[in-house]
Order: sequence, then C-alpha cells, then structure tokens
Amino acid sequence: MLKLTVKPGEYLLIGNEIKLVFTGGSKNNMHILIEAPRTMNIARSTALEKYGVAGPGNEVKHPKDRELSPQAQAKIKAILMEERKRARAEARRA
Repeated sequence: MLKLTVKPGEYLLIGNEIKLVFTGGSKNNMHILIEAPRTMNIARSTALEKYGVAGPGNEVKHPKDRELSPQAQAKIKAILMEERKRARAEARRA
C-alpha cells in the first residue's frame, strides 16, 4: 500500500486511464474526484460492506450515453473554436 500526502488540486494517475484529483477536505474527511472508464467498477467501502463485494456478475451497469445531434455537435465545435481564438488573442497581447 502506498501512503501519500497531497495538496488540494494535485492529482494521481493510475495507469493511463484513471485520474484521482484531491479537491480538499477537513480533518475527518477528504474530497476526491475520480475520472475512470465506465467499464471500471468503483465502489465505496461502506457500500461494499452493506451490499457485498463487487465482482463478476455484480458490476454496475451504466446506461449508454445519448448521441448528440449534428446541430449540437456543430454548436459545440463553434464554441470551442471561438474559445481557442480568444485564448490565442489573449496570449498574443500578454
């Protein structure tokens, strides 16, 4: 087992697919964000103790994400392009 001391905003990478971000906390609890593929089973210890150990046949099933319409995709692309242009313009000014 690895014991680490982290500051808010720091993160840990586990392999290429899992990212744990420490967002703060207090003496008695810690706040973390977990970014991982939906195929990974992530469970709290309290849930495992209450409902049993997660294992084959006991995985969490996530509903498939709805596809975005072509119009929504075009709007998102336009917004991202505008943001990039604005960032480049600000970088040139600095």
